[in-house]
Amino acid sequence: MEWRESDGVRWLAATLGPAGSGTGRVGFGSRVGGVSEMPYDTLNIGVLTDDADAAVVENRTRLAAAVGVEPRQVPIGLQVHKADIAVHDGPQEPSPYAAPGTALEEVDGHVVRRPGLAPLVLTADCLPVALAGPGGVAVLHCGWRGLAAGILARGARAVEATSAAIGPGIGPCCYEVGPEVLEAFADLGEGIADDRLLDLPEVARRLLTRAGVGRVESAGLCTFCEADLFFSHRRDRGRTGRMGNLAWID
Repeated sequence: MEWRESDGVRWLAATLGPAGSGTGRVGFGSRVGGVSEMPYDTLNIGVLTDDADAAVVENRTRLAAAVGVEPRQVPIGLQVHKADIAVHDGPQEPSPYAAPGTALEEVDGHVVRRPGLAPLVLTADCLPVALAGPGGVAVLHCGWRGLAAGILARGARAVEATSAAIGPGIGPCCYEVGPEVLEAFADLGEGIADDRLLDLPEVARRLLTRAGVGRVESAGLCTFCEADLFFSHRRDRGRTGRMGNLAWID
C-alpha cells in the first residue's frame, strides 16, 4: 500500500490484483483534505453525524474526484454491523452518495463485477476490507459483529476472492473488549488477543485465510492512535467523522 494525495485529499492506495475482466483497486480514506469543521475536520464522509450536510457533500465530491470517479458512481448502504452484501449492476438512482437523504438498503458490504462503479463503506475504527477475484471486487465494513456473523466468508464467496486488503482500523494496542467478543473468535486459536486487547486485523486475516483467500495485505495502521490521519469513534467518544473507503475495477 502507498499514500497518495490529490488536491489535498489523502488516501491509502492498494492494488488487489485480477478482478473480473480487469484489475481490482482500493482506496482507504483518511480524514485529510476536506472542508468540515471540528470535530469532523476535515474529510468527513458520513451524514449520520452532526456535521453540516453541505460540508459532507463537498467532502464526498472531493474524495470521488481524488480516486477518479463521479459521485453518482459510488454505491453506499446503511451499515448495521451485520453480514448482508449488495450486488450492484449500475448506479443507485437517485444517488444517496451524491444527494444524501435517499433511502438506503441495510447492508455492510458491496460487490461489483465490472468497471464503472466504486462502492464505498464508512469507517471510524471498524476495518474496511476489500477483496478481488474472478467474480469482481467487494468492499466490506467489518466490525467485530460483522466478522463474527461471517461477512468475510460471504464476500469472498461472492467474488471468488484470491486477494484481499485490510485497511486502517483500531489496533491491538487500543481495542479492549469484553469476554463475549473474545468468545466469538475463540475458535481462531492463540494469538488474536493479549488479555482483553483484541487484534481485529489478525482476526480478519485468519478469517480470510479460512475463506481461501491466498494473498492478504494489511495496512497495519491504528485509527485510535493516528489522530492526525483518522477518525476514531472510540477515541473521540462517538463525536467524530467517518472515513470513506472505495473499491473498483480498472
